[in-house]
Amino acid sequence: MPFVCLRRCIALLSLLFPLAVNPQVKPSCHSTVVGDLRAEHIDSKVFSGSHTLRVWLPPGYSDPANASRTYPVLYMLDGQNLFDVCTSAFGHEWQIDETLTRLIQAGSVEPLIVVGVDNAGKERADEFLPAPDSLYDPDLKPHGVDYPSFLADEIVPHIAKEYRVRTGRSNTAIGGSSYGGIAALDVLIARPMVFGLGLIESPSLQTGNGELIRATRGLLLPPARIFIGAGTDELVSNADDDRKRGVSADVINSDFVHATNMLADNFRNLDGTEMKLVITPGAHHNETAWAERFSAAAQFLFPEESGR
Repeated sequence: MPFVCLRRCIALLSLLFPLAVNPQVKPSCHSTVVGDLRAEHIDSKVFSGSHTLRVWLPPGYSDPANASRTYPVLYMLDGQNLFDVCTSAFGHEWQIDETLTRLIQAGSVEPLIVVGVDNAGKERADEFLPAPDSLYDPDLKPHGVDYPSFLADEIVPHIAKEYRVRTGRSNTAIGGSSYGGIAALDVLIARPMVFGLGLIESPSLQTGNGELIRATRGLLLPPARIFIGAGTDELVSNADDDRKRGVSADVINSDFVHATNMLADNFRNLDGTEMKLVITPGAHHNETAWAERFSAAAQFLFPEESGR
């Protein structure tokens, strides 16, 4: 089944709106943060203006007994949606702090640092996309080709200076969802010696008419491990909307899953890459679905190893 068909893909518009603006903390909201979450601000030379980083530290990070211990790092995009319902754009969060606290305490994953990189609000698509998405905004000329440099040359050195991180591609992951999944995927391709682990959720692979599907064939420096996730109902069906579009949500969802499978096949065929694909029946395009798959992703990317 071909992924790109104009008649079908027009219906994806309702799915592809930028997922998160840059929200302020909601008044009278009860924070859901678990553990040590710190806010950092960095002035970027790649992208103008200040960017907010939300740095989550694992249990025991500040204990004197761990003063010399270093930790792998997961860099996650759309940082405001990861840890707290009070900053999340849609009132749901990835629950990364809750999930990792439980997994680390159970010995199911290695203790790690998570760096949430807030998106640019209304400029989110401009910063994230390495190529235009003609289905959402054909006139946009995005600057996402600069995002790998923003992360690798500005964010990563800043975090390495401020925190006890374990360096090397096998200890450094990049993750994101939707447009953020596209940006994370492009970072893996462009900076393979910095980022060797990937978490790609519900990627909007229509970007560049499937550009990143083509770009991941035959990578010479592929990621060591990559987790890819999607749902079978990324676009929720509505009978009235279906009639207006002239195509059912079932067709659109089938194409979305098909594109995700093509991407997974590319990584499956690469030497030196461990790949895990999870397609969740009935799951939608939202933080709730990504939170449900995060435990499996974390255990795959950061398995607890003895003697470290």
